[in-house]
Amino acid sequence: MATLEPFTPDNINRVLCIVAHPDDMEYGGSAVAAEWVAQGIEVSYLLLTEGEAGIRDMEPIRVGPMRAAEQREACEIVGVTSLELLDLPDGLLEANLETRRAIARAIRKHRPDAVMTMTWSLEAPWGLNHADHRATGIATIDAIRDADNPWIFPELIEDEGLEAWKATWLLAMSHDPSHAVAVSEESKELAIRSLEAHAEYLAALPDHPAPRDLITGILTQGGESAGTAHALPIRPYRM
Repeated sequence: MATLEPFTPDNINRVLCIVAHPDDMEYGGSAVAAEWVAQGIEVSYLLLTEGEAGIRDMEPIRVGPMRAAEQREACEIVGVTSLELLDLPDGLLEANLETRRAIARAIRKHRPDAVMTMTWSLEAPWGLNHADHRATGIATIDAIRDADNPWIFPELIEDEGLEAWKATWLLAMSHDPSHAVAVSEESKELAIRSLEAHAEYLAALPDHPAPRDLITGILTQGGESAGTAHALPIRPYRM
């Protein structure tokens, strides 16, 4: 029996996906990106870091550009043409004013109807959540409200011409899901390929499951909970 309600992108024309690192969108989120791009929805990615501290045995100065290049390839696979990577410090993200301002700037620039991010809970489905994921989620919640308030970060209006913008939806992945976004077999396959694009990063994680097994499992389990073949569980919040 289906336990998750369907979430359909009615009246959603633009989506901004905000995550901490290269590869964060590739654990199911890229399937939704591919699905919505195929429907004509404009999907953009904002990554707060280049993930430069993500490989223990490789210098960050090499890892950052390598992971950024892998993310660009992953975006091309699912049809995302707008990718912005900030230079905030990997592993040391904070939900502070600097981070909120950077996210609010992107929201005002892209003017999304929906913002997608990862769970900010300490306990996530895979275990204790990464500090960067938690900080990104909290900062994103605050920045959605900041972006809608012309008196918060007024310099974005005065210096950059970025007027206030209200995003209608916050879509949280892996966060106490109540709904699910159905995706096609083709979108599932593209999601698998997008995770495979992070080849050098995954090679440094010997215990990481095979992308096909991992993505198929996430989307099949989500589909079973939503009464369809494949789906990504989410928690939608109307802002």
